[in-house]
Amino acid sequence: MGRSQMSLFLVEDEGHGGRNKQTAAKLFLTAHLHQRERLFTMTNSQLNYLKPLQPSSAIMEASPNDVDLYAVLGLSRNASKAEVKKAYHKAALSSHPDKVGESERAAAEIKFKSVSKAYEILSDDDKRELYDARGLSAFEAGNRGGMDAEVDLEDLLAQMFGMGGGMGGGMGGINGGGPRPSGPRKPSRGEDEEHPYNVTLEELYKGKTTKFASKKNVICSLCKGRGGKEKSKPRECVACQGRGIQQGLKSVGPGLVTQETVVCRSCKGAGNIYRDKDRCKKCKGERVVEEKKVLEIYIPRGSKEGDKIVLEGEADQLPDQEPGSIIFNLVEAEHSTFRRAGPDLSAEVHVNLSEALCGFSRTLIKHLDGRGIHVKHPQSSSNGPLQPRSVIKVPGEGMPYKKSELRGDLYLIVNVDFPDSTWLKQDHRIEKLKELLPKPEDTISAETVDEVEYVENANIDSFGAGNEGDQWEDEDEEDGGQPQCAQQ
Repeated sequence: MGRSQMSLFLVEDEGHGGRNKQTAAKLFLTAHLHQRERLFTMTNSQLNYLKPLQPSSAIMEASPNDVDLYAVLGLSRNASKAEVKKAYHKAALSSHPDKVGESERAAAEIKFKSVSKAYEILSDDDKRELYDARGLSAFEAGNRGGMDAEVDLEDLLAQMFGMGGGMGGGMGGINGGGPRPSGPRKPSRGEDEEHPYNVTLEELYKGKTTKFASKKNVICSLCKGRGGKEKSKPRECVACQGRGIQQGLKSVGPGLVTQETVVCRSCKGAGNIYRDKDRCKKCKGERVVEEKKVLEIYIPRGSKEGDKIVLEGEADQLPDQEPGSIIFNLVEAEHSTFRRAGPDLSAEVHVNLSEALCGFSRTLIKHLDGRGIHVKHPQSSSNGPLQPRSVIKVPGEGMPYKKSELRGDLYLIVNVDFPDSTWLKQDHRIEKLKELLPKPEDTISAETVDEVEYVENANIDSFGAGNEGDQWEDEDEEDGGQPQCAQQ
């Protein structure tokens, strides 16, 4: 039998009154990562208690195919990568949970996750092509084959059979003649916190280490996360019936409804509540207290837009959970001089007409680390004069590769600056230039030649903007009269 398969068998069970055939189920669940198989046997009466699986994630769109990632970022489907990055930066800042009030924070968190997911797919050429072809269904767990890597077998069994407290104690309701109400089921790991982090190209080139103060919830040191005094006993939470979680539907925008499993607000996920007099004096029954901690971010040199800086276990703590991580998504600011493409850099430099014709040897540009880049370009018969928009490649002066001493290349695009009109006001200079510069090519021959007037310093933006001028106008209509029919 393969993984993630279920088979039903007919088995015989001996009772006190003889052998009676009963239908039972042997359910093999194999974890995708741990390759474990567990066998469970159920009677016919117990099969009636099977419940539909609830979504394991905190948020699930009612219809994922209806979500338009381009609309999430406010983009058209033909938007460029630069437009995607700009739209993500704007949307991430406006929807960040820290930018809104407490009442709007839950909706902001959902929107922020949607914005991050949209950018993750649309900024990657391969993922974007797959999304354009198949939509979000291409990224669902079922399309990756097999069981989702994050499936928790005990969560799955608890929802199917109503079992609580894991596998111990004779498999709960199966051997006990019926399902028991399950205790609070909490994820084994807390949620991650994602934030955009703006960096300059200089910081990505040189690397960066920075410190910042962070406020987060930590387990109360006095009550060790119980929420009550040492010898006091809690009572079961009425709101969630001791489960610690609640489910419901929530509207997060026009036409967008989510089904979510949330932590019970009454008991904060504990499944039980202490009386006021029995609550911990330090955390007031909250089980966690707020703490300020100084964290350090290290951005390796050579990092790029979209890279994630992960601070493991630095998110909020909750009892009986491994804390999640704080994740910073790097957002690269546009540079005034350099443009990056992978490990390579490009920049535009300027030389005057004399340098283009006769060669030069000077510092052309200041690099991202403050060094001057000196280029020696002598004139010779082999390479000839520099043409406008010529490209000079400087090997090894691009972006560094992460965890390597290798670097990309620097491409310098040459702009040739011509002298202004005042330089040629002296006639003797013009005559000398005519003697030195190459002679013009032969004149084009034509049967008829018209000498025309022209406009200097015209703007190419006006190209194609003129009126056609061939519309027919009725002279009678201009005079206010009506068109007349010809007399027969």
